[in-house]
Amino acid sequence: MTTTAHSVTVVVPGTHLLAELLGQRDANVRRIEEAFPDVTVSVRGNEVALTGPRAHQVGRLFEEMVLLLQRGERLDAAVLDRSITMVRADQRPSEVLTADVLKGARGRSVRPKTAGQKRYVDAIRDNIITFGIGPAGTGKSWLAVAMAVQALNAREVQRIILTRPAVEAGERLGFLPGDLMAKIDPYLRPLYDALYDMVEPEAAQKLIERQAVEVAPLAFMRGRTLNNSFIILDEAQNTTPEQMKMFLTRIGFGSKVVVTGDATQVDVPTGKSGLVGLERTLTGIDGLSFVHLDRDDVVRHRIVADIVAAYEQKGSSGRKPSKREKD
Repeated sequence: MTTTAHSVTVVVPGTHLLAELLGQRDANVRRIEEAFPDVTVSVRGNEVALTGPRAHQVGRLFEEMVLLLQRGERLDAAVLDRSITMVRADQRPSEVLTADVLKGARGRSVRPKTAGQKRYVDAIRDNIITFGIGPAGTGKSWLAVAMAVQALNAREVQRIILTRPAVEAGERLGFLPGDLMAKIDPYLRPLYDALYDMVEPEAAQKLIERQAVEVAPLAFMRGRTLNNSFIILDEAQNTTPEQMKMFLTRIGFGSKVVVTGDATQVDVPTGKSGLVGLERTLTGIDGLSFVHLDRDDVVRHRIVADIVAAYEQKGSSGRKPSKREKD
């Protein structure tokens, strides 16, 4: 990349990358010019000339896009938008979007899709206990299950335990048909879904049958000591403080724990969540990390991020929290 005060020239190494870099009918160029309206993009041969006050920043963006293409990443609209967001925040998309966690079911690579998700994955790798806190769609549970399967495949743990409290949006187990396991199955289904994304259904069923993977409600953890396990507590905002303490004191030797939750979606009948305020209590403990994800880390449909943003602006529920919820 050659630069002057307000101009940058990026040389694309090989014309085979140029078409993908620019996008169909220069769609990528138009999107970049919309994101950086004070920068003009001109293409001559295999050189991309940039002029304007933020030409250096856009030059870094083009360099990162070239690196992504060289590493086999498809440069679709979602990847381009994430790359723009990261470069604006002085982050490197080529380091985030190509960091393989696991080769999932049907040969798909599981990778973080935002800088926040990359921090989350790194924290899980480096700590004994990691708390992933953020809104829906930020990949908290999905990436945790991917890291668990990776650890099981690498024989770093002997089993995976997936658990969550059986409390959801005011519903009650007693109204559901069937025996106890049939009643709790709907509450555990999101964890099964994440597992089947990482492992072929037949292989996942075999892991469950030989108890290498256990999916159970949080109440089943009481009285146990969990050694050599990768344990994921999902929807932790719906634990009570007593349940959270019970869970965290189950951890045995050779185990790793991920606790996920969204503090704006508390459905505990008493309103007193075991997750809310916990960071103040546990901060400073070695081997324990809190990672906060936000709307920039939402990787579902664009409208999900817009909904999260709307709730953030007005407050988590559109009403003032009670004194109990504040405490």
